[in-house]
Amino acid sequence: MVEREPGLQKAIKAAGGIRALARLLGISQASVAVWHRVPADRILEIEAGLNIPREELRPDLYRRS
Repeated sequence: MVEREPGLQKAIKAAGGIRALARLLGISQASVAVWHRVPADRILEIEAGLNIPREELRPDLYRRS
């Protein structure tokens, strides 16, 4: 089993769990449960909803200035 990346773990914890993160995004809990990292098309939505910088959610795509 592949572990979740730290950015996704942080988002899940900040939201209050997988179900809460899915609700915030308007998608199914099952969809979030299979993620290993935050999908690129969800980064900005999670950043806005949970106030977690995109650099923390996906450091492979965004670098701190």
